[in-house]
Amino acid sequence: MRTEERRNKVLQSLQNSKEPLTGTQLAAEYGVSRQIIVGDISILRAMGTPIYATPRGYILPEKKQSKGTVIATITCRHDGRDMRRELETIVDEGACVRDVIVEHPVYGEIHGHLMLSSRHDIDVFIEKMEQSKAKPLLDVSSGVHLHTLEVPDTEALNRIVEKLKKLGILAEGGQV
Repeated sequence: MRTEERRNKVLQSLQNSKEPLTGTQLAAEYGVSRQIIVGDISILRAMGTPIYATPRGYILPEKKQSKGTVIATITCRHDGRDMRRELETIVDEGACVRDVIVEHPVYGEIHGHLMLSSRHDIDVFIEKMEQSKAKPLLDVSSGVHLHTLEVPDTEALNRIVEKLKKLGILAEGGQV
């Protein structure tokens, strides 16, 4: 299979999948190394295809939000020990945590695509953090970070905000 043909097939796989696909899965499917897939993803991105690398694999962003959902940004502040509690509070109300954003003193705004919408997603994310010994992005900004949420409705958003306030996780003026 030619390189361009494989890249097109990788893109088709991502377009047809409702779940994230790992580099290892794609490599096995197309009979190449994981590193070749990483390169293919980089080339596809350079060509303008928005591909998110999430803790569970590669995924294309939704073209539009689901009907009736609300997109909101919240500002939180906590250390790494409260990360699971924060994320579970959000997904338990039916929301998807699309990303995490921190302000780096040199690089400026840094985004990490998460796409977490269940406790299982959170388990996978936390496990990968622990296995890799990676530091959470919130460490860069003394615990202050933003999340973009996709929430079923404003009532669910209000419940999330109130619960995070009670937990001491929502930063002062933390809903945008």
